[in-house]
Amino acid sequence: MESLYIALGASVLALLFAVVTTRRILAEDQGNETMQHIAALIQQGAAAFLRREYTFLAVFVAVITVVLAVFIDYDVLDKFGEQEGNLVDLPRSAISYLVGGVASATAGYVGMYVAVRANVRTAAKARVGLNPALRVAFSSGSVMGMTVVGISLLCIVVLYMVFQHYTPLTGFAFGASSIALFARVGGGIYTKAADVGADIVGKVEAGIPEDDPRNPATIADNVGDNVGDVAGMGADLFESYSGSIVATMALAGVAVASAGDSVSAHGVFEAVDLGNYRDTAFVLPLLIAGLGIIASLVGTFLVRTSEDADMNRLLWALRTGVFASGGLVLASTAAVVVMMELDWGIFWAVLVGLVAGQVIGTATEYYTAYEYSPTKNLAQQAETGAGTLIIGGLGLGMMSTAVPLLTLCAAIWITYELAGLYGIALAAVGMLSTLGVTLASDAYGPVADNAGGIAEQAGLPAEVRERTDALDSLGNTTAATGKGFAIGSAVLTALALMVTYSQVTDIEVFNLLQVEVLLGLLVGALMPFIFGALTMSAVGRAAMAMVNEVRRQFREKPGIMDGSEQPDPAQAVAIATDGAIREMIVPGTLAVLAPIAVGVFVGPEALGGLLIGSIGAGSLLALMMANAGGAWDNAKKYIETGEFGGKGSEAHKAAVTGDTVGDPFKDTSGPALNILLKLMAIVAVVFGPLFL
Repeated sequence: MESLYIALGASVLALLFAVVTTRRILAEDQGNETMQHIAALIQQGAAAFLRREYTFLAVFVAVITVVLAVFIDYDVLDKFGEQEGNLVDLPRSAISYLVGGVASATAGYVGMYVAVRANVRTAAKARVGLNPALRVAFSSGSVMGMTVVGISLLCIVVLYMVFQHYTPLTGFAFGASSIALFARVGGGIYTKAADVGADIVGKVEAGIPEDDPRNPATIADNVGDNVGDVAGMGADLFESYSGSIVATMALAGVAVASAGDSVSAHGVFEAVDLGNYRDTAFVLPLLIAGLGIIASLVGTFLVRTSEDADMNRLLWALRTGVFASGGLVLASTAAVVVMMELDWGIFWAVLVGLVAGQVIGTATEYYTAYEYSPTKNLAQQAETGAGTLIIGGLGLGMMSTAVPLLTLCAAIWITYELAGLYGIALAAVGMLSTLGVTLASDAYGPVADNAGGIAEQAGLPAEVRERTDALDSLGNTTAATGKGFAIGSAVLTALALMVTYSQVTDIEVFNLLQVEVLLGLLVGALMPFIFGALTMSAVGRAAMAMVNEVRRQFREKPGIMDGSEQPDPAQAVAIATDGAIREMIVPGTLAVLAPIAVGVFVGPEALGGLLIGSIGAGSLLALMMANAGGAWDNAKKYIETGEFGGKGSEAHKAAVTGDTVGDPFKDTSGPALNILLKLMAIVAVVFGPLFL
């Protein structure tokens, strides 16, 4: 019970930190009236989008809650046996699903609320110096990070203590995953439609700078950074964090049911008491997550830099916090192993998870940051046109999948030998244990990007934009590594959930020579491509509408260019909002219905094959798209530093085209695929008994 209280206390501490940090951010200087006006437009646009998106999601959540209450909590349980734990007469899975959905949406909203207020304050601090601007931007990211881990762990611990059983928690993970998918897809479509529209008409056709106030799509682009890269990303990683914990707890319960492969068979636990919700196997992932929160809190205070810092120093300023947090997690895990007299395989599994996450992040950084040869060589290919740049980016993206995937293979093999299936899931918990600070390093990027936009539109001195650009460039690198990190943890979590599905359905082996399994595998491998096609096409259609709107305003208001007429950013924001809400429905719904349809019409064996195929194909496609997109983006930024002709050159125009292609790769389709893998797996776990 003490472990549960430690986890509960850590989650409350994270939320208190978020509240105090938010109050401190809001007390900072907001700059002049022009800056405040621009910031207000961004705030209004972001709030309007989330209001529309959450209205749709409320209906979706209500429908699924009813379905779970009717078919899962009653019919299935009547058919397959009485529930264990507390409050068995309540629709516990439905309640957990509702809590998961609301919690995920809340985490995304809080992060966005702070981000759209921290952007103008970061710009104001950039007038003073680089370090003050970094502190405000990073603090806003830490609010996002601590809100995500605090709300997630608090809800899981409370639900677990109330229900006194792990099975209803799969409903919580389902709620978090379904909201995350819609939030990531909807936000990604919005931000990339606005970004592509602003780039094509503004930078390429009109020849005006990025974030120029004359571009009608500039405000929509700034809004998109927040609804996609903050609210969407927050919901995404909330789902990853929650899923890893729930998957580990579920494996503790179901693995012992299999005589051929139990947790105790690897010497990790002598036994697991399924009737005791305080058993170490169940509470250990909660305890490690709680210790990770405390370690992350310490890490956030270690992020500092100097005024003359270059990109490398800025990067190490963030790494100091991340590495220190990881070291504290390992030290505290070792202490837990000693005090609770556990097998040291647990410590090594957590270590492997942390190391694997760092290796994946470093490999992603190598292939996407313009300090290294792959992206420098890609930028050079822009000298011969957009065609060679696109070819080079696709090749780079494909090659970049090797190190992360082989790292995951090594991590899976090592942790299985150390602690069995439980060890694989525990590695995902270890990988995400420092999410509070790693997400802060990721979420601060959109704030810095917005700060640069506000500086440009408000006409602030050049040195202000130089400081915000330095922070923004670093944000692109941390965002790319964050995406690789999320995809890696998604594979481990999806594998754990797939094993849980096999135990729930009592299927010991998925035989690839069985036609149902083979059909399911092929459909599963197809799903990431169909999903990616739908989201890419959605961005294309929404971007076309944005491009036509910006062209219309330039055509009908020729005075925009000389300042005698003003653009209408509200219309651009409305177009991006309508397009994103409309386009997110089909891919989001498909992700939920596809595994159910396969289970109903082909059978549970086919659904197992679907999960296998989706994990294999989806992980590779997600890595390729995220890394190719990041490399195209940073190749453009490298040219903008003055290389290969600099801004306005033919190479720069080609790089802008590459970045336009890469935007939906790295910010819409790629990141959403890791949610797809886990969502289909958790749907299979929740609905699996219906298919028998």
